[in-house]
Amino acid sequence: MASGGAGIEVEGLVREFKKGPRAVDGISLRVEPGEIYGFLGPNGAGKSTTVLMLTTLLPPTSGTARVAGFDVAREGSKVRASIGAALQEAALDPFLTGREHLKLQAALHGLGRKERKKRGDELLERVGLVEAADRRVRGYSGGMKRRLDLALALVHRPEILFLDEPTTGLDPQSRSALWTEVSRLTRDEGVTVFLTTQYLEEADVLADRVGIIDSGRIVAEGTPEELKAEIGRPSVEATPIKVSDRDAVARVLSSFGQEIAAQPGAVSVRLDHGAGDLADVVRALDAGSLRVANLRLEEPSLDDVFLEKTGRSLEGSGDKEDNDNVEPGAKPGGDRESSRKKGARA
Repeated sequence: MASGGAGIEVEGLVREFKKGPRAVDGISLRVEPGEIYGFLGPNGAGKSTTVLMLTTLLPPTSGTARVAGFDVAREGSKVRASIGAALQEAALDPFLTGREHLKLQAALHGLGRKERKKRGDELLERVGLVEAADRRVRGYSGGMKRRLDLALALVHRPEILFLDEPTTGLDPQSRSALWTEVSRLTRDEGVTVFLTTQYLEEADVLADRVGIIDSGRIVAEGTPEELKAEIGRPSVEATPIKVSDRDAVARVLSSFGQEIAAQPGAVSVRLDHGAGDLADVVRALDAGSLRVANLRLEEPSLDDVFLEKTGRSLEGSGDKEDNDNVEPGAKPGGDRESSRKKGARA
């Protein structure tokens, strides 16, 4: 059961493939117990390679990592007993039902017969699969498979949960349901969550802190608010109803901040004192009898942070990143799934 004990500690972690790049190049990070840590990066950045090392499915080349207080290289069995993992490829048997998957997973973790049924029923309810529990998985939608995968990762009440691109390909309703469950796990059970995602909104909504990895190195880390604050203050954009009023609107707004690029016919300034200036902007425009067709406040986003730190966009890119970093001769993703069946859950 989640105990709120040790989280994740990584120092100088490196993974170098034969005749290939350093997929992970000396990263250091710390995830506190009960925290949701969002791990962002473009294709090929090393996100999934990091997860594979932290879940003991891939040995580090050098550096150290401790998960739930245990060294991933020397105490792999203790790490695996403390974590749950829902990785990119769900290791599900299409001929078993959802309920049978949960019973099997519970048995592998040593739960007694009565506890298996109780835990299985509880998790099916939690992930919204009660009605589909006795259907074979081959008839499940993608969202249902991802929710079952999450339930399987939670069977043994892990201290730490690894979610690698958990909502890729899900419809908005399924994504929202999974977000709710992840938030509940940390709030009510103190589970530590290490989340990789290609959706900036997901990291912004869920993560207590965010790390951005690029070319195997962490280039930014902090709370979403801290990272967005680094990029700059919010801006306000006003579009006057009369084109002839544009210069007058610009003069009014200039007292609240520096003018920046805006849509044609509009005026935009970076607010000196943040969003709190908006009410004063409205009053100043009204005092000048200046009517606007549109007044918009724009906060810095994680997308702005990501673009600033990596020089490229992320959201919707479709992450196949670590296929570039597999060992020569190996099938992309294949070794991950077979290893997972052997270790990350059982």
